[in-house]
Order: sequence, then C-alpha cells, then structure tokens
Amino acid sequence: MITHTPQPLSKANIFLTCTEEKYYSNELIVEKNTLIRMLSGEMKIILPDSTYVVGAGDTIFFPRNEPAKVIKVPKDGRPYKSVAIYFTTEAMQQYFLRHDIKTKHYQNKPPIKLMDKHPLLESLFNSLLPYFEMKSELPLSIADGKVEEAISILKLIDEDLFDAIGNFEEPGKINLAEFMEKNYMFNMPMEKFGYLTGRSLTTFKRDFKKTFNTTPQKWLTQKRLELAYHQISDLNRKPVDVCHETGFENLSHFSFAFKKQFGVSPAQLNNAKIIHA
Repeated sequence: MITHTPQPLSKANIFLTCTEEKYYSNELIVEKNTLIRMLSGEMKIILPDSTYVVGAGDTIFFPRNEPAKVIKVPKDGRPYKSVAIYFTTEAMQQYFLRHDIKTKHYQNKPPIKLMDKHPLLESLFNSLLPYFEMKSELPLSIADGKVEEAISILKLIDEDLFDAIGNFEEPGKINLAEFMEKNYMFNMPMEKFGYLTGRSLTTFKRDFKKTFNTTPQKWLTQKRLELAYHQISDLNRKPVDVCHETGFENLSHFSFAFKKQFGVSPAQLNNAKIIHA
C-alpha cells in the first residue's frame, strides 16, 4: 500500500498512514490534538526553533493548530508507517462531562512532546493493529471506546498534558508580527494564517498591511528567500533540502525566484561555496 491519505478504522478518529516513497514532505497543521505512534520508518518534524526525529516504537503528542514541516522516509528496509489517534474537541468535552472534570484555562497551548515509554501506551497501540486487518469497518462504539481509553491513559501518565488539552477555546487574536516572524517558512493558505492569529482573512490582510507595509505574499517570499540564502551560503546546505524546508512548493519555482532576487541560482551559490571550501 502506498498512500499519503490516512486509512481510518471507521468514522472514528484512529488512522493508519503508510508510504513506501523514498521521501515524502508536507506541511502539517492538524486541527485536533493527536497522539502518533511510529510503527516503522522515520518522521522528521521541523519547527521554527527545534526539530524532532522519531522512529519505530516512539510515541509523540502533536498539539492542534501547530504549524510544522513533516518529512517521512523509510528506514531499515521498512516503509514509513504510523498510527494516529485524534482527540477531537467533542470527544474531550464529553469525557470531561462524563467524569465530572473541571477544565483548566491555559494561556499557552501544549507543546509537541515525545512521550516516555509506558506499558499502557504499548498495550493501547498493540491492541489497535489487528483492527486494520479487518475487511469490514470497525464498529464506531469500539473505536470510540479506544479513543476514550487513550484519553484515560494520558490522564494517568501525564496529567499536565491531559489538563492542557482540556482547553477547548479557539485561537484568540494574537500579535501578528511575532507569529509571522516565527512561522513564515510554513506554506499555509492565507486563511490558515488568519485563523491561527485569530483573524478573518480580510482582517488578517488589513492588519498585515499596517504591520509590514506590504502584502503577505510579497513579504513571505522575501523572508523565505533570505532564509534559503543563509542556509545555502552559511550552512552549506543542499538547495533541494532548503527548498522544501523554507516553504517553496517545488525546486523550479524556488530556483527562479532565488535567481531573480540574488542574481545567482541556488545551485550556483552552493557550487561556489563547495569550491571555496
């Protein structure tokens, strides 16, 4: 199976993702808090200020509305394969109501977190694997039960994380300049930039013009090109790697824009650095 579209167990929020391609890269902005278990292969998660590399047997928590660049690759002769459990706002709210748990108001959203090994996590994900072999769809009641089991396990093994994901509020209006300076390398639609800064698309564009005195697209292109130049010139990185990690969709568009801005192509700059080195 070669797919980038998660294969659901049912209409619930448990998915299996598998790819046999040598390199698969995309922007990840999940709208739900997610617990991901790596079965095989490797996943590199690139954030503005840190990078995580997770492999087979690792479990990582990924918070909702967190922009990231994700690179998935096979490893040790096995394809990239992972299982993800989504914690929807509805599922969390119902859990809190059923168990009479009071929500706590957190100013900051929970961080990405590599979970410690725990027998309960091992048991949870091992119990899910046989379900993906079924020819028929898993009954929703069983799938929902597994999501509730995952929530209960989080509460038991990491109460701070559990409390943090009990914050159901949508993103509020935040400092636009700070957010954009931190997240400009992520190739998101303008509507998503607006949503994550607590603005409608119209308000986002208006506030952006006031803040930066230019359009979002022009500013984003300029910032991404400057970052790419630094990574090739100062860090000796390959243009093909820099292209994707700085927010450009393909190498040809990246090379064209780079040469128009700096007078040399990324490859020419990279070759010149190699010769001088």
